[in-house]
Amino acid sequence: MRFLGINAVFHDPAAALVVDGRIVAAAEEERFSRRKHGKQAVPFSAWEQPGQAARWCLARAGLTAADLDAVGFSYDPDLVEPGLAGHDPSGEELRTEFARRAPKFLASELSGLDQKKVRFVRHHVAHAASAALAGPPGDSAVLVADGRGESTSYLAGEYRDGRFKELAAQKLPHSLGLFYEDLTEHLGFARSSDEYKVMALASYGGPVHLDYLRERVYVTGDGGFRTEPIDWSALAPRCSPGEELTQRHADLASSVQRVLEEVLLDLARWLHDRTGQRTLTLAGGIALNCVANTRLHAESPFESVWIQPAAGDAGTALGAALQLAADAGERIEPMSDAALGREWTDDELESVLQKAKLDYERPDDVSAAVAEALADDQIVAWFQGRAEFGPRALGHRSLLAHPGRAGNLERLNDVKGREQFRPVAPMVLADRAAEIFSRGPFPSPYMLFVHDVADAWRERLPAVTHVDGTARVQTVDPADDPRTARVLSGFAERTGLPVVVNTSLNTAGRPMVDSPRDALECFGSAPVDVLALGPFVVRRHRNR
Repeated sequence: MRFLGINAVFHDPAAALVVDGRIVAAAEEERFSRRKHGKQAVPFSAWEQPGQAARWCLARAGLTAADLDAVGFSYDPDLVEPGLAGHDPSGEELRTEFARRAPKFLASELSGLDQKKVRFVRHHVAHAASAALAGPPGDSAVLVADGRGESTSYLAGEYRDGRFKELAAQKLPHSLGLFYEDLTEHLGFARSSDEYKVMALASYGGPVHLDYLRERVYVTGDGGFRTEPIDWSALAPRCSPGEELTQRHADLASSVQRVLEEVLLDLARWLHDRTGQRTLTLAGGIALNCVANTRLHAESPFESVWIQPAAGDAGTALGAALQLAADAGERIEPMSDAALGREWTDDELESVLQKAKLDYERPDDVSAAVAEALADDQIVAWFQGRAEFGPRALGHRSLLAHPGRAGNLERLNDVKGREQFRPVAPMVLADRAAEIFSRGPFPSPYMLFVHDVADAWRERLPAVTHVDGTARVQTVDPADDPRTARVLSGFAERTGLPVVVNTSLNTAGRPMVDSPRDALECFGSAPVDVLALGPFVVRRHRNR
């Protein structure tokens, strides 16, 4: 059976295809439109449909819309209750707008689809399915927390034998995601997309407002919580975008981060008491908070924690398709890799280089050539295989650099046009990770936990060691990604460091590179020394 999932609400529109219980393709619309988070500057941009992503998913499998058994939208407008969240239009406006746009989308982008096959999957159930059904085999508890769905902001339950049982939900306006978004906006960042900047800033401060915040954000003992209004300006002055942040702002970020972690731990303990499950799976935007994830791994009663790599709203497209498949009795195959997007053959890549009239080479081993460039302290744009689904670059669309040069943190943030307080991440061979990093689970292929950098390695890895001595680690297994693993082993042979810097291949305000053309545009506009495009190498000094 064939199921297409679609996210078209709020932000990060995406499409995903599941065939016979196997995840075949998944992609975000931003990778095609080149609009970050897929937003258009028009009214009701929340309803932007992932037309290009949907067409590509079908093409990847050699299908047409007529071949589908069902299409699942990861949102049910009939469940919206007006007035529960001030950031949304009324429920009637949402229903009316969706009724106007959805048929048009289906007619133009999914020509031939029987509209009787369209289904609506509750937003947080789609999140839950993206984690529990795509995660490790077997039953699991599942916790979903984000800004908002139709009328709720949180869902907890369990999957047994592929069937979901809801145990708790939290109605709006109480929302951990909106609580964090409010602070994000107060600090001068973009709400609903810059929360990771607040997490990074928190490491520069200390939790000094805990009593005040704990009185306003707390669990209720029944699987839910409350988030009461907060006078943010009483804790730190409001910042305009680009305004300099002070220690008071860092302390406020640290305080909010701490309270969020405490509430999540309490919710996880409650959920474990009700389910007795060994595995906790997570999704929703809050699940991209790596610091909180590490505390859940270390301090919750669950033996293991698994997070959907596309935990934000893009992942609900996958969850909607998986939930429809499970409801139809399909046996779901676990998600083995986040590389679910587009790819190009070597011939196609070479054709792009030839059309661009670039001087390029095809070394005997591109991994060895890149390891040599990294050892020489060059920045490398690494474009390999299928694009990642989700917000993390995992060795397919990455910028790589030498981790032993302290100045490379500032250098990469300059390349990307980012704030200097933001860290970059280490990529490490899986069999070497435990000797360099502690705390947090291994393997960690999706860069969703933070780990402590061992004392003996902190001075050796200054570019990837955050101010608090931690790093957001990605482990690489040669069996899963042999070409990237050879870069790491080759770099280790030359430098003694089995780690390289890995950050996303993009610049500020732009989506992650997806196509070869995107890669050439980024390489041409940013001070990157080498572009490794599949087996080909382009060097800046030969293409000035």
